[in-house]
Amino acid sequence: MAILLCLLLLLVFLNIILQILPIIFCHNKYIPRGGPKTYPLIGCSVAFYKNRDRLLDWYTDLLASSPTQTVVVHRLGARRTVLTADPACVEHVLRSNFANYPKGKPFTEILGDLLGSGIFNADGQLWHAQRKLASREFTVRSMREGLITELEAETGGRLLPRLRAASVTGRCVDVQDLLRRFAFDVICQVSLGMDPSCLGGDLSNALLPESELARAFEVASAISARRATAPVAVIWKLKRALGIGTERKLRDAVSLIHSQIMELIRERKAEMEKGGVVEERSSNDDFLTRLISSGQNEELVRDMVISFLMAGRDTTSAGLTWFFWLIARHPAAEREIVDELGRLGGRLDYHSIKEMRVLEACLCESMRLFPPVAWDSKHAAAPDVLPDGTRVEAGDRVTYFPYGMGRMEKIWGEGCGGFDHRRWLEADVNGGSVVARASPYKFPVFQAGPRACLGKEMAMVQMKYVAAAMLLEYELKMVEEKTPVLVPLLTAHMAGGLQMVVRRRKNRSGDASSPIKK
Repeated sequence: MAILLCLLLLLVFLNIILQILPIIFCHNKYIPRGGPKTYPLIGCSVAFYKNRDRLLDWYTDLLASSPTQTVVVHRLGARRTVLTADPACVEHVLRSNFANYPKGKPFTEILGDLLGSGIFNADGQLWHAQRKLASREFTVRSMREGLITELEAETGGRLLPRLRAASVTGRCVDVQDLLRRFAFDVICQVSLGMDPSCLGGDLSNALLPESELARAFEVASAISARRATAPVAVIWKLKRALGIGTERKLRDAVSLIHSQIMELIRERKAEMEKGGVVEERSSNDDFLTRLISSGQNEELVRDMVISFLMAGRDTTSAGLTWFFWLIARHPAAEREIVDELGRLGGRLDYHSIKEMRVLEACLCESMRLFPPVAWDSKHAAAPDVLPDGTRVEAGDRVTYFPYGMGRMEKIWGEGCGGFDHRRWLEADVNGGSVVARASPYKFPVFQAGPRACLGKEMAMVQMKYVAAAMLLEYELKMVEEKTPVLVPLLTAHMAGGLQMVVRRRKNRSGDASSPIKK
């Protein structure tokens, strides 16, 4: 153990030396105006450390003060990072020069323990093959027949009864927790054909059921995300090698996830070999069964399933959490949504969901200000020059920044720091309104280019369904008037949750609102 520790300390020292040398010789060379103050040897580590609890706003301030909306960040013990909020640079990285900007080994190393070779952590041919396979899941038919069915069952059978119980007892609820549980139940049923029942249990009990699998996902995603923002990357690598601290917790959580998913895969394969699955599962109607049927090996099936579960659990629940916080602060927008739902007769079928334009505008505005994924990074395979003239060296981390982009006046105009869903509505030829379509490089909340999110339509349908179902029947008011803190984990987590009071919505005649129509 002593020899291993000495070797690891030597690696730490060599890593620091390799990081220092570029800063010593070229720390001022390609840093655009507006970037952080950078010193020899340590780069901007002092400023980074001072702002570690407000990185999103610090980066936003730096980008807003830069004439190019791009800054270069040097930190001791970290890769040179090019951070941009310029739509032209975003398009260059995500589309025009896509081949030069893979996820890269540094990124896949951060998430590799959890995501393995899954689609969100893969590059090249492996990524392309998985994307082709996954694209079959996101057809209109699959949404109508699979997702809508599960949304109806989970909303009517669990989510709304939970809210109803809270409205009767007067107890506040953590809406973020409810939405995460809801999303995990739905994605598990759609992807795996199994029900973790995170939102089940006795309605009279304020304590919700515990799911080992859901808890393991929560722990693993949080620790993996913090690797990316560690002041010195080699520290978490050292902890992982020694099996201590948070890395020990990550290892245990990933082990549980892997074992439970593999057990499910093997059970499903055994069922299929007996010939019972096709009849019982209505033509293989879950993702896991179809993946197994495609002939993929067990480890790749496991990794693809984990990626799907992560995306389905975290992104929609994060988007909805911030939506409900914003809507509670803007009652006029809430009234517009409820009026629109009334005009549609309270129906939540697929066609009616597509007609919910005010609701979609409010969701887009919420995601502009609080994108489910605050930032995303690629790594340059070869030297390059961005459209704004910023030099990129091979191995640089290139990060586009949806959170900051939503706050750039150069992109969204004056007052872009506030909520205004009307910016998303345009008049149509019939005197009504349509939702404006922003460039995905200006509004990259679902990525763009070849890696554009396959589940965008599925996510919007789910968010609109859940928001409509809740707002039709209930008013949700904040327990405490304060601005919550966004914690940039793998998705935009709200620190401390979203505590809200639930009240049954009254219609104009004073009666409780009518039940949701399908």
